[in-house]
Amino acid sequence: MNWKHLNDLKDLDLIKKESANKPVLIFKHSTRCSISQMVLSRFERQWANFEFSYHFLDLIEFRSVSNAVADDFDVEHQSPQVLIIKDNVCVETFSHNAINSIDLEKYTS
Repeated sequence: MNWKHLNDLKDLDLIKKESANKPVLIFKHSTRCSISQMVLSRFERQWANFEFSYHFLDLIEFRSVSNAVADDFDVEHQSPQVLIIKDNVCVETFSHNAINSIDLEKYTS
């Protein structure tokens, strides 16, 4: 999967701009959580071929960025968590095992 790493608050500004042109997906991952690792692995096998801009956030190492994501998009922090961003708005958020039942195709139109 072609992940762009979300490591800096400047990256968050770029995501907001990018979301005007195509859907953006942010995967918030905890490197200390086995459930997060399992969900990430399944997600990568299932959803690699959709027309999204995929962004990966290690929320342990970049906690301030994770907090900014929650604040900027007005979502409650979860881990693991996927946010779908379109036109600078979080249109949907999924966490834990619900991530593997996302219908990404619905967000590409």
